[in-house]
Amino acid sequence: MNLKILLPAGILLNEQVNKVIAEAVNGSFCLLPRHIDFLAALAPGILSFVSAEGKEEFLAVDEGVLVKAGPEVLVSSTRAVRGGELGQLKDTVERVFRHIDDQEKSARSTMAKLEADLVRGFMELGERGYK
Repeated sequence: MNLKILLPAGILLNEQVNKVIAEAVNGSFCLLPRHIDFLAALAPGILSFVSAEGKEEFLAVDEGVLVKAGPEVLVSSTRAVRGGELGQLKDTVERVFRHIDDQEKSARSTMAKLEADLVRGFMELGERGYK
């Protein structure tokens, strides 16, 4: 099977794998090459796969969608981080996701300021008699 992890910024992973284990909102599941086509809404958690060389690897995945169509397994998620061992992955997730959360908070704050300035500008125009 070919596993492809798609993020808004690009492709995180595009590899041949022998097995994929992920967690959907209704429980975890395993996909093997001869399984039927499948669609699942992913819950935030760990997605593991066995590479073509037989090595088990792990990814932390935020909410997303997994589609198995023939030999292709596509995962689309807003955030995902690839890690070696589970302990390393936990540290990586905390560091990367915390950084992203901080960026999102900053962006929301900036947007709120812009919206307030826009409203204030319209109010000033109304006070000057522009309608």
